[in-house]
Amino acid sequence: MEDLQIVELYWNRDEKAIEQSQQKYGNYCYSIAYNILHNSEDAQESLNDTWLAAWDAIPPHHPQILSTFLGKITRRLSLNKWRSMTAEKRGGGNFPLSLDELEECIPDQRSIDDRLETQYLSEAIDRFLAKLKEGERKVFVCRYWYFDSVKDIAERFGFSESKVKMLLKRTRDRLKEYLIKEGLVNENRQTA
Repeated sequence: MEDLQIVELYWNRDEKAIEQSQQKYGNYCYSIAYNILHNSEDAQESLNDTWLAAWDAIPPHHPQILSTFLGKITRRLSLNKWRSMTAEKRGGGNFPLSLDELEECIPDQRSIDDRLETQYLSEAIDRFLAKLKEGERKVFVCRYWYFDSVKDIAERFGFSESKVKMLLKRTRDRLKEYLIKEGLVNENRQTA
């Protein structure tokens, strides 16, 4: 079933919308949740919460790209679940490792909120990503949006793990330089 048809099911409050969403995007959303939570039961719970959140959000939203819409919901719910589960102690997996890697070029979220709108940072990162070569952008997004492991990225793109690590490091360095140039961070990772 096409995305527009599924969205129409949501708008018509037809429960088949959830069934069709699960059928078409269940594996995609599950992989997002699992990469963050590293637990099948928790990932499945986030997936179930995704369908409920989509049901509640459509209408009034009318997503143009349903996969992105559902992926964002899954990611947000999974991140919230991960934060609540690790409030006292940070766990393992690719999610915290990915955040640690990005920490060297993106300032602390709290200091962004204190000094500038989060939206401006997001727009700057989007502009940076738009300037990357397609392959670099895909590797970067796999790691820092989907939280894929370096090994999984290497297998997907036919690279060695060391090549993926080097590509990510160089891209993070360029991102940091870009954010400095944009006036969002200074040399010491502080907000401007």
